[in-house]
Amino acid sequence: MAAMQHSPVTFQSRSPPSAAKIQSNKPLNLSFSGTFPSLKLTSKVAGKSRSGASSARMSATASGSYATALADVAKSNGTLDTTAEDVEKIEKIFSDEQVLDFFCNPTVDVEKKRSVLDEIAKASRIQPHSANFLNILVDMKRVDLIKEIAKEFESVYNQMTDTELVVVTSVVKLESEHLAQIAKQVQKLTGAKNVRIKTGIDPSLVAGFTIRYGNGGSKLIDMSVKKQLEDIAAELDMGNIQLAV
Repeated sequence: MAAMQHSPVTFQSRSPPSAAKIQSNKPLNLSFSGTFPSLKLTSKVAGKSRSGASSARMSATASGSYATALADVAKSNGTLDTTAEDVEKIEKIFSDEQVLDFFCNPTVDVEKKRSVLDEIAKASRIQPHSANFLNILVDMKRVDLIKEIAKEFESVYNQMTDTELVVVTSVVKLESEHLAQIAKQVQKLTGAKNVRIKTGIDPSLVAGFTIRYGNGGSKLIDMSVKKQLEDIAAELDMGNIQLAV
């Protein structure tokens, strides 16, 4: 199992939280499941967004620290897998631009945001420490990093659990037994303890499928008809001809 190494995180203005801080916030009551009636998504984010290479690097560092702090809490209380599910739910909710705009808007009262977060936590049935983590992001005005935090959390989770992430893209949905065969083959190639598969659909492949794995999807196994056609075209010196399929 890969070991995680990271610098201690301090809880200062606009800085990532410590694992203890995430745990110590008052837990939310998650017994109710319903919609978000008080969520009025009519406002837009005010002001200019940060830009530039240095800002991007700072955001990446902050995202990694936030993700690691959350993963540390989950690992310490034995809920790493469930927390990973929470993060997927959170990422999906905040992928809605209106939701993200609402929470990033500085003109919206913080208590209003907290109230809406309570509703999200209850309806989504996320764990108390995951809900507390969202509240911290609101307090620290870092909700805009949720997408990056989710990506970093996945990476940290995979390292903590010795899991190889595999992205399988096909023209049509593959059967579960086919995905299981792919998982076994990737496990043999990588020696990973666990294999986690994500699937996607891409009609341009014509038929067959592609498999991406490794650090950041750096390794590719292309079993698509599209690739075969491209290879044939290259062999026949037809590089300037586009095949209509």
